[in-house]
Amino acid sequence: MKDFINNYKGLPKEMYVICFATLINRLGDFVVPFLALYLTQKIGMTAAATGVIVTLSSIVGIPASILGGKISDMFGRKKIYTYAQSIAAVTLIPCAFTKSVSITIMCLLISTFFNGFVRPAFQSMIQDILSKEERQAGFSLNYLAINAGVAIGPIIAGFLFNNLLPLLFLGDTLTSLIAVFLVWKNIKETYPVNSKLKVESKAEIAENGNTFQMLWKRPALSLFLVLYMVYNFIYAQHKFSLPITLNAQFNNESAKLLGYIMSINAVTVLVLTIFIGFITKRNHQLTNMAFTGILYAIGFGMIGYIDNFNFFIISTIIWTLGEILSSISSGVYVANNSPSNYRARLNAIMNLGRFLGTALSTFFSGAYIQVYGYKTLWFLIFFISIISGILMFVLKIFSVKSELGNYTKSKIKSAV
Repeated sequence: MKDFINNYKGLPKEMYVICFATLINRLGDFVVPFLALYLTQKIGMTAAATGVIVTLSSIVGIPASILGGKISDMFGRKKIYTYAQSIAAVTLIPCAFTKSVSITIMCLLISTFFNGFVRPAFQSMIQDILSKEERQAGFSLNYLAINAGVAIGPIIAGFLFNNLLPLLFLGDTLTSLIAVFLVWKNIKETYPVNSKLKVESKAEIAENGNTFQMLWKRPALSLFLVLYMVYNFIYAQHKFSLPITLNAQFNNESAKLLGYIMSINAVTVLVLTIFIGFITKRNHQLTNMAFTGILYAIGFGMIGYIDNFNFFIISTIIWTLGEILSSISSGVYVANNSPSNYRARLNAIMNLGRFLGTALSTFFSGAYIQVYGYKTLWFLIFFISIISGILMFVLKIFSVKSELGNYTKSKIKSAV
């Protein structure tokens, strides 16, 4: 066990600050998980109106993420994170005191919009702080902090929702501001304007031109981003097709069993992330991403052929292992293979890939199940997962050859 813990030792102190800030922020992520319940139970909105507001709150985060990525690369990652997270937090305060539905909705949407700025800036700070060798462990530790917060936060939020509703908003505000203070006090700007950031490889050297031109020069990175969206398409099945499958097989027990599955998923992440991070730390990131495809294929593919809940538990553990590998490897690959002055924008593109993959998954799966039923859908997901995993492995072979070629050229130049 000591060796597994030691995997996280020796990281820059700024990384531990970021992980602690992440934990605090996720512990206090009260409003978003309970937004639909708040709008229907506390404000009295109809289900249809609530659906519109919740959907709109998701959509406004997309342009905010893209814009946040752009200006973070222009003006500094810490600066944009600090301003955006602070505004997102403060705009929740009126929701704790007002009884006006319009003011509440407006404040919620403004808060969600500025929250969209946060992730690209925050992820880029992590990539700036960590060296190439430290990124796998750093991303793994931050992922662990996220899930530790997510595992506990909703329990606190549920209590506040039922007993101390104003503190649902004020608590979210306070924890966000504590996270901002930790970053502001302990971390210097990781990407100062008009300064050259130290890079670890040729792939990270700053470039001119727009994002499309940069991606055109990096076909491997472009393909990875497409496959990353496909992986999110696959992963989102647990939110839509899995509940439908459980309902078809277990009827009135489905809600309870789905709760068990979500708990198993959370516990698996918390217990196994440390071990998976240690075991795979020497792997190429694309090797881990290829294994993600295989684990998704097995974990999700078997759902179409099982009817005993014990096998659903095994399935959940398997696809959760894929989730862990993807979460601790995807950001590392992007950081290692993108110009330093495009990191925030590429993180925004990854956020867009998550959203599009999830949205397309729900839309496609609903239409497919309506026509062909849920059982054959899981075979299709198995097929998509296997193909995606193979393509990730092919991409890994291509990337390794490219890296060796660049290394050989640099050695020849230095010899001359």
